[in-house]
Amino acid sequence: MQLRVEKSAIDGLVVITSPKMSDERGSFSRLYCYDSLQEMTNGLPIRQINKSFNRHRGTVRGLHYQLSEQPEYKVVRCIQGQVIDIIVDLRKGSKSFLQCEKISLSAELNNAILIPPGCAHGFQTLEQDSELLYLHTGDYDAIHEQGVRIDDPQLNIILPLPITQISGRDKSFTLLSKNFKGLVL
Repeated sequence: MQLRVEKSAIDGLVVITSPKMSDERGSFSRLYCYDSLQEMTNGLPIRQINKSFNRHRGTVRGLHYQLSEQPEYKVVRCIQGQVIDIIVDLRKGSKSFLQCEKISLSAELNNAILIPPGCAHGFQTLEQDSELLYLHTGDYDAIHEQGVRIDDPQLNIILPLPITQISGRDKSFTLLSKNFKGLVL
């Protein structure tokens, strides 16, 4: 059962689709393959797995990123409901610097994304009771977590729905300055 991997416009961001095998009992699909992921993360192992449950349609989380000496890759998969996932390239010197990519993730699509270090990540729920699974190559460290406002005019992100829920913390992230040159990894 081979995972299908598609590149995106942001360098290093890939969409991973798991084939689903179905019969009268239900279905089966591979969510994680150590060897495949090791190739995509430059040999960094998964160190942490988190789950996010979002009760309301229109909920926004993000945009978050980690600044640390150890680069962090993140695999994000929607295991219930549907979200529009938003990734912004913040890497200094990247060909896709400040480019935004929106990718629909859902349990039905059976897809995931691999986000490279130096990219901010967030999402908006398109259905109530949406759940996401995150696989991280780094350990969470509040000191190194940063964020960018989802309504930053430089990013010009247009959400598919009005925002119904967003944390005070995510609303309070600073806007990118006009002089922002990118993150040095």
